[in-house]
Amino acid sequence: MKSKKGYVYLAGSGPGDPDLLTVKAKRLIEEADVVIYDQLPGDAIIGMIPEKTEKIDAGKYAGDHTLTQDEINKLIVEKANVGKVVLRLKGGDPYVFGRGGEEAEELVKANIPFEVVPGITSAIAAPAYAGIPITHRNNNSMVTFVTGHEDPTKDEKAVDWELLAKFNGTIVIFMGVKMLEKNCNELLKFKKDPNTPVAIIERGTRPDQRVTIGVLSNIVEKSKENNVKAPALIVIGDVVNLHKIIGLQNPNPKNF
Repeated sequence: MKSKKGYVYLAGSGPGDPDLLTVKAKRLIEEADVVIYDQLPGDAIIGMIPEKTEKIDAGKYAGDHTLTQDEINKLIVEKANVGKVVLRLKGGDPYVFGRGGEEAEELVKANIPFEVVPGITSAIAAPAYAGIPITHRNNNSMVTFVTGHEDPTKDEKAVDWELLAKFNGTIVIFMGVKMLEKNCNELLKFKKDPNTPVAIIERGTRPDQRVTIGVLSNIVEKSKENNVKAPALIVIGDVVNLHKIIGLQNPNPKNF
């Protein structure tokens, strides 16, 4: 590890199962001077941070941000500028809806050396643990990742729901629980088949992982019946039907 001067690692911790941490991410957790972490890595991974290490919770919880993104950016720069080796630990992969790109830009502006450590994104891991391959030769040969919660300050929508309604591949929606009804209505409005299979995977890859299955026309009702809560991933497409076959042989992960 580079430690003669300040250095930053933007690392993904994977979807939550500690066994899915990369070898490099685990090493950095053990060796960094400072770990600035989100809530998404989960208690099991955050618990790996040594007692001697400075730990800073920068998690963004629903309606309660510990730190704003601007404050996080400044904190990373501050710690690196005093010679610390900083690990910015993020859930999943730092560049897949993780705002890692924004943090990298700030580090470039501040002339601070850094490295990106990719992580396993929940977009592939959570469905896999639920027995849902996001592509399958007999079903969907394309996949797209979508944010279900757009920046409210944007003048224009970043997600083209009309285009997605015509998309014949798998749609994986991040951070979509709060906007589930609105997003489903958008797809239905643009003539997406109401019988399209949908899965909502809560706390993917963790011991308390839970899967709710439905179709586009009833998944909102089913999510209310099951009291679905974030963090959760939404998978839309024919591959969801494979949960009935593969999911039965691929139970929830064992306790950590």
